[in-house]
Amino acid sequence: MSDLIVAAEGAVGRIRLNRPTALHALNTAMCQGILDALEAWRGNEAVRCVVIDHAEGRGFCAGGDIRMLAGSGASDGAEARAFFHTEYRMNHRLFTYVKDTVAFMDGVTLGGGVGVSQPCKYRVATENTRLAMPETGIGLFPDVGGGWYLSRLPGRIGQYLALTGARLDGAEALALGLATHYLPAARVEEAKARIAAEPEAIEAALSGLAEASPAAKLLPQRDVIDRLFASDDLEEVLATLHADGSAFAQATLATLATRSPQAMKVSLKLLKDAAGMATFADEMRQEYAVACRVVQRPDFVEGVRALIVDKDNAPRWEPATVAGVSDHMIDRIFAPLPEDEAWTPG
Repeated sequence: MSDLIVAAEGAVGRIRLNRPTALHALNTAMCQGILDALEAWRGNEAVRCVVIDHAEGRGFCAGGDIRMLAGSGASDGAEARAFFHTEYRMNHRLFTYVKDTVAFMDGVTLGGGVGVSQPCKYRVATENTRLAMPETGIGLFPDVGGGWYLSRLPGRIGQYLALTGARLDGAEALALGLATHYLPAARVEEAKARIAAEPEAIEAALSGLAEASPAAKLLPQRDVIDRLFASDDLEEVLATLHADGSAFAQATLATLATRSPQAMKVSLKLLKDAAGMATFADEMRQEYAVACRVVQRPDFVEGVRALIVDKDNAPRWEPATVAGVSDHMIDRIFAPLPEDEAWTPG
């Protein structure tokens, strides 16, 4: 069974993620397959738009092939670098694609799934959508363009999501602009059929089937989040949370206590830098340099062991404290790669 189903159906290019036992998590071959399909359709006038969804089973995409990445990171890191290089090219190709693209985020949309869906012009959420960038929990950071997308959310919500890995439901994704439409899951197949019938009328097809979303539960916390996460300095964020007596602040502190201190500092710097990036390619170039280094540092391998392999949920981070993560360490992680090793769009 192929991990990716690619077909041109009439005027619609269809890309279906097809790893149901892994919640459609991406591997290198899947990323390359998406790249190849987009390239094949780019100059094909018969293909008017591209629809990305998942085949049978739950979830849209649970992220990347974390076990492979951790195994590679524990050795020479070559396989992990090849994955990131290909995945980021796919992310960039989607971001710059001329033809209309539609992602149906009908289920879990984590990490790499965010990277596939967010570059698309149309991003459809449903009551099944659970969107998050939970990478700090495994010693990683919000990559696949996460720095770009999160840094451009209202106020400091992006910093909150990056540090905590909080999951958004479909209504919250819509309210924050991470989704463009909210459809009942029962109408998703009808939406695809309408797009197939009239690929030049995607907006009308989706709007005609959309319904009012439930209230976005996160939005009432917007002012609190903006205040608590106002700083780009992790120590200041933690001090502000400690000084706040609210239940929200205390619950957030409890969550952050389980996250990698290194990954949290990396994430805050990533979003700060990304806010000023001129192009998405600039963002991906920096994320690739950071990913190549972080994947071979102790926290990533340990995070995957604790949460994915042994599942004891007791990672032993190194450094174990926020104070132990020096500015020098962060500077080394963010240093540009040599020109012959750097990421390029293609």
